[in-house]
Amino acid sequence: MKTRFAALDGLRAIGALAVLTTHVGFHTGTSLNGPLAGLLARLDVGVAIFFAISGFLLYRPHVAAWYDSTEPPRVLPYLRNRALRILPALWIAVLLSALLVPHNNGVTWATYLQHATLTQIYFDSPPADGLTQMWSLATEVTFYLLLPALAKLLTGSGRPTRRSVAGRIAVLTALAVLGPVWMAGVNATGHPQAGLWLPGYLGWFAVGMGFALWQVARSRGQLTTPTLDTLAQIPGTVWTAAAALLLIATTPIAGPYNLSAPTPAQALMKSLLYTAVAACALFPALTPTTRSARLLGGRAGHLAGNISYGVFAYHLIVLSLIEQLTGYTLFSGRFVPIFASTLVISVAVAVASYFGVERPIMRRGRRDSRYDVSPAKADSDASAQPNSTDAWTAAEVTPASPPGQG
Repeated sequence: MKTRFAALDGLRAIGALAVLTTHVGFHTGTSLNGPLAGLLARLDVGVAIFFAISGFLLYRPHVAAWYDSTEPPRVLPYLRNRALRILPALWIAVLLSALLVPHNNGVTWATYLQHATLTQIYFDSPPADGLTQMWSLATEVTFYLLLPALAKLLTGSGRPTRRSVAGRIAVLTALAVLGPVWMAGVNATGHPQAGLWLPGYLGWFAVGMGFALWQVARSRGQLTTPTLDTLAQIPGTVWTAAAALLLIATTPIAGPYNLSAPTPAQALMKSLLYTAVAACALFPALTPTTRSARLLGGRAGHLAGNISYGVFAYHLIVLSLIEQLTGYTLFSGRFVPIFASTLVISVAVAVASYFGVERPIMRRGRRDSRYDVSPAKADSDASAQPNSTDAWTAAEVTPASPPGQG
């Protein structure tokens, strides 16, 4: 019997909407000035939510395999499924950016190649307009590559006991602290490029990984957490706490709203606050009430979650085209009409991309993957075939036979 975390569909869509909104806010100047400037500027917290969802969904099968004494997800099928999920839309976006978005100074064919291979964050060169949000996908892919080794380190030996689970939670807590410390160090030493690398965001993934460990241990009756069990029944309170933490992040304690570098202390506080917001946003979706499950995981939420990656991938290209066609001048206001048109068109493009390109490729790739193993091994290896479960895809796992972006 499969356990489905359907509420994560809606949460994923909210994250994509937040990212789109903060970018429109910046382009219109509304996130730099005006009564909603702080809130619009801090909606990049959607990235932290994405990362936490990925940490939960991709690490949980390893934890389940550890508890059930079964084989963990196999690395090559896992990586293949990650590639099938993220690369088609990425490459379409890179092509559209190269053809439709004006090039800024310093952008060459090599820039687009770097974006297509998700290596742009390791080069000291300006990103291509229309693709500036892809730094987070490049960081997430680094996590994809690291995860099998990290999961093996955390769950690859011994039997799960209360003590071993507590030790692994301590390790994940340390990783959650690493991100803020890294970001403070980056700003203290003046190396902004390093602020795009995985260590600065590992804490956001660790939040999801910690919840994965908690959820599996709790479902196996090995871990009792009365406080968390109580909070699971009052999701509105937890989400209100997330909103309150986000409001705190809108103050100067988390740094400037524009692209100016924050102080080390501000970078530290912003990272810590976003970590807490991601935790509070994610937790209620893992044990949803009937009402929240219906709201976030219903048919509309499922569709929104499926197309959220396309919205993320294409919205800056759509925004650029709107600005070109209307003669819009950067930072000249008109947030509402620019936001509405960007959202509507981005959703339409994302729907076409998902049903016309992304889903057919994923289905074909998974159908072909059935021939990766011999017939004699097919049944025994079926549980090790990873589903495409990450921040960008439907969330379902099999506790007894655990399967394995964006």
